[in-house]
Amino acid sequence: MNGPMENTVLRELTWDAGAGRLLFKDVPYLLIRPETLVALQKAVEAELGERAGELLARGGHTGGALSTRRYREAFGLGAEETARFIVRMGREIGWGDFRLERLDLSAREIVVTVGRSPFAEAYGPASRPICHLIRGVLAGLAEGSFGAPAQAREVECLATGARACRFHATCA
Repeated sequence: MNGPMENTVLRELTWDAGAGRLLFKDVPYLLIRPETLVALQKAVEAELGERAGELLARGGHTGGALSTRRYREAFGLGAEETARFIVRMGREIGWGDFRLERLDLSAREIVVTVGRSPFAEAYGPASRPICHLIRGVLAGLAEGSFGAPAQAREVECLATGARACRFHATCA
């Protein structure tokens, strides 16, 4: 188990100066301010309304499913180990204080809480949950872990006044 101050992503991040790329386990990542993504989110919401959230979640789903498959194959992880790895990674890449609250393999359900969501903090007060990228990533995690189509809901959000964001991901 990693110590509380150890960040395996930062330790294993590589910089390809010639290509201008950051890589973790040969998978490209990028650094971007949460405010940049939230400005994009608000612009898309202004054009498309609530449909914007589903499109953002779809993008997160792609990233979550790809990462889940990649790291399961690379490390030979089972569903539980994969969920724990992706949740730890969410925290280590700066997406908030990810905590695996519940993992029920037989019910094919994952519940994750995220304290200090940078998306909710950058977004500000909202009347409905707004952490669509995280929601999508967790749906992709559930799908990749359980091998079936999955969906996720954000049942609590910091932007709506909750103490943390809380997500339920299940397979259909």
